[in-house]
Amino acid sequence: MRALLDVNVLIALMDAGHVHHQIAMKWLDKNLSTGWASCPITQNGCIRIMSQPSYPGALPVAQVAERLAEASESAEHEFWPDSISLLDSSQFNWSSMLAYRQVTDIYLLTLALRHQGRFVTLDRCITLDSVKGASVGQLVCLHS
Repeated sequence: MRALLDVNVLIALMDAGHVHHQIAMKWLDKNLSTGWASCPITQNGCIRIMSQPSYPGALPVAQVAERLAEASESAEHEFWPDSISLLDSSQFNWSSMLAYRQVTDIYLLTLALRHQGRFVTLDRCITLDSVKGASVGQLVCLHS
């Protein structure tokens, strides 16, 4: 099952000095054969965070974008356009959502489900009940 990688996973993979680099690399090594995906939200977030001056080892926007583009050219990668409305009550259980910080992760999990994939993140607090039809196998939380 192809995996949509969260912004934090993309960053951990691209930054050898990241605290979760080894965890992300280990997961990727085991799962690369099933493929990975990115979308406008994850690409934008990766470039924005890794190029901001407050990020340790920040790089110029062009350099981060080039590295991400190079990784995205691999045969294992697939681009998923953002095609879901957060206002679609047929897909979301807003009453199950715990906090505002979950909004993007809930959206990305829903996007992964739309593509019969799974969502891989370093975040710890995502409520599966917030996404109608989501099951445990469609959410992978990488923890140290």
